[in-house]
Amino acid sequence: MAKPWRGGVSVTIKDVARRANVSVATVSRALNGHQNVAEAVRKRVLSVADELRYSPHHAARSLSSRRTQTIGVVLPDLYGEFFSELMRGIDQVARERGLHLLVSSYHGHPQEQGAALRTMRGRVDGLLLMSPFVDGAESLAEDLPAAMPVVLMNSALAASGRASVGVDNHGGAMAMMQHLLQAGHRRIAFIAGPDDNFDARERLRGYRDALAAGAPGVEPWVLPGDFDEASGHRAGQVLLEAEQRPDAVFAANDMMALGCLFALSQGGLRVPDDVALAGFDDIPLSRYVHPALTTMRVEIAELGARAIRQLLEPATPEAQEHALLAPRLVTRPSSASRATT
Repeated sequence: MAKPWRGGVSVTIKDVARRANVSVATVSRALNGHQNVAEAVRKRVLSVADELRYSPHHAARSLSSRRTQTIGVVLPDLYGEFFSELMRGIDQVARERGLHLLVSSYHGHPQEQGAALRTMRGRVDGLLLMSPFVDGAESLAEDLPAAMPVVLMNSALAASGRASVGVDNHGGAMAMMQHLLQAGHRRIAFIAGPDDNFDARERLRGYRDALAAGAPGVEPWVLPGDFDEASGHRAGQVLLEAEQRPDAVFAANDMMALGCLFALSQGGLRVPDDVALAGFDDIPLSRYVHPALTTMRVEIAELGARAIRQLLEPATPEAQEHALLAPRLVTRPSSASRATT
């Protein structure tokens, strides 16, 4: 009898066939929606696949049997420029292929995420999922349909056996810190993202690692944030009341950086003359504020486009099982060198 997935050991299609008492070919036909499978057999195969948490790979993930011509997209939120850009990239590729999108948001609640995933079953031919939660990976794996092609975006589950496309958040944060340190800044405050968010943790890790390497003996200065303008504004107000202000502020995303910029301006500090400021993501608005924001450019629309291409064409030579996109440093007036301020 086949054992359920555990400890990183993947269940194979042969395990499903053995448990369901059918041939491997029958399992393949049942999982890929072919009509020449008795309904009772199909249900048994799908039940066993779910029980064993079987995850099809490569050719089994192809969408050659598209029945709905629809791709599901499950995101933590739909508000803000990041998600707008992400959806723009996904939609562009979907339109080129004549596919429809079924989009759901779970507003950052893991329980609602599970409900959103369950409602996608039978309604879409493939699924794009952004699940930033560091904890709860096991329960999420149970909610993912075993027989459905899935590509994860910026997820802590990238090593779960599912295909994934993400951003090198740690490397990007390291690059930004190296830029600020090379500009002569040493007291660099960091506005962090949510504690349970994978991207936020990786960016915080990059900040700490770069500070330890580039400014030994300087203590990290971390303020809480929530990836929105309001939390960036609150962090800026805290910095205004500090006995000694920082040389620079690095926010874990642009929205918090913009909120901080407003708070510092309200408090009479000039950016970058008094305090340098930097963000992460390069949302469109970051280049139109004053001063324009130094940031790490994430090709957000390309992230979405890359994910849906990976879903549609997993076997192409350029496809990677776990693709990681490198952010690029974009320097603007908000982070001028101390020597020039």
